[in-house]
Order: sequence, then structure tokens, then C-alpha cells
Amino acid sequence: MAERSRHPGIVGEMAAEFAGTMILILFGVGVVAQVVAGGLGDHDSIAWAWGLGVTLGVYVAARVSGAHLNPAVSVALAVFRDFPWRKVAPYALAQTAGAFVAALLVRWNYGEVLAAVDPGHTIKTQGVFSTLPGNGTLPVGTMGALRDQIIGTAILLFLILALTDLRNGPPAANLAPVVIGLVVVAIGFAWGTDAGYAINPARDFGPRLASFLTGYEGAWRDQHGELYFWVPVVGPLVGGVLGAGLYKTMVGRFLPGVRAPVPGRPEHEAA
Repeated sequence: MAERSRHPGIVGEMAAEFAGTMILILFGVGVVAQVVAGGLGDHDSIAWAWGLGVTLGVYVAARVSGAHLNPAVSVALAVFRDFPWRKVAPYALAQTAGAFVAALLVRWNYGEVLAAVDPGHTIKTQGVFSTLPGNGTLPVGTMGALRDQIIGTAILLFLILALTDLRNGPPAANLAPVVIGLVVVAIGFAWGTDAGYAINPARDFGPRLASFLTGYEGAWRDQHGELYFWVPVVGPLVGGVLGAGLYKTMVGRFLPGVRAPVPGRPEHEAA
């Protein structure tokens, strides 16, 4: 008799979201620390490491939780009734906690190098952990960064739904995580100037909190002294809903066939 699949429950799903997001941030924040503080690598290595981090994080969590790894994904799916609202807050909490713990590990591991490059833990290395308008140097203000985050996350969600909708010829042989990782690489190459392509509230808020608690007193503000932490939270949440809605309106509703398993929903709930 075949062994029956065990339902992981919300605790198991949260654990998977925590672990997957932690892997994502270990590679993402880690590579920025290496480039900014260690002087090794450049923008391209940052974009590739973030994309690979997404791929690996999705492979970690996909079978248990659906591997959202991003509150913008969870909220967008819930808005369109592809994910239960009751799970949005637990998922977002687990994602943010995973990002927070990963950032603490990076902060600890790179502590000596960060202190040598930036003894005061200032805006000079704050970008290791969280994003800034214009990447801290270019003339982009709060509203420009907000616009950028809405657009970037809309692109992300539009493509995630396109790549995971079984009615739309998605990547075969469990390669969707690889292609989604490449989407993040492409966004980094094309949409990284105005706001550092956070496109994920947990990715930004968790590490921002970790940096604040470990000596970065200005973590909540940008290089102009403006309160900025809300931009990479609100922008992705709005952009995610916009991108998912555009996919469903422009593509999803025209696809033939029986409704496929919901993208982003844990496997045990797909039926």
C-alpha cells in the first residue's frame, strides 16, 4: 500500500517559506557585502547571485509551501483568489523572519570587513542590507523609487504567473525555478538603477531591521534623510497585484483547457 502524503500544515509551510527566503537572502545580501565591503565582483555578480538565490530558495520550499518567498507574491495570489487570505500574514511573517535571520548571518560573517570599510556603519554600506533610491548616488527621489518598485514587481508577477500556469506551456522537467531565477537576473540588469530592485517587501524589511539592530542607526532613511523604508514595502505590494492582474486579463483568461493547479499554491492544495 502506497504511503499517504502527509499534509505539512501551516507550521510546515511557514518553515519552508522561512528556509527558502533565508537561502535567497544568504546569497543576495552576501554577494552585495562581498562587492561593497570586500571589493570583489561588480553589478553583474550581484544580479547573478540574486537570481541564483531565488532559484535555490524556490527549490528548497516549492513542494511544501509553493515557494512564494515574497509577500508581494502571497498578496497578489490572494487578491485573485488563488491563495487563501488566512495564510498571507503567516507566510509574510515567515518570509520576513527568514530574511532577517539571513541578514544577521551576513552581518556577523562580514563584520570585520564592514567595520574596516565603514567604521561608523553609515549610508556608505547600508546598501549591503537594504535598498536606496538611485542606489544611494543617482538623482532619484522617493516617488521615482516608488514608481520603479511598482513597475519592477509588476514585471516579476506577470512573468511568474506566465511561467507557472500549466495551461501556458511552462518550463518542463521542474525547470521553472531556474527560469524564474533568470527573470530576477534580467530585472537586475534592466531595472536596478532607480531603486536597487528590491521587488520584495521581506527582502528589504528583514535585512533593514537586522542592520538597524546591529549598528546602522540610519537604516530607515535614505541618503537624503527621508523616511524611506516603506517604499520597497508598499511599491512591491501594489506592483504585484498590478502584474498578476495584467497577466490574468491579457493572457490567462484566453488560455484553453481545464483550470490548472494554481501557481504558487502548495502541491498538497493544488487539486
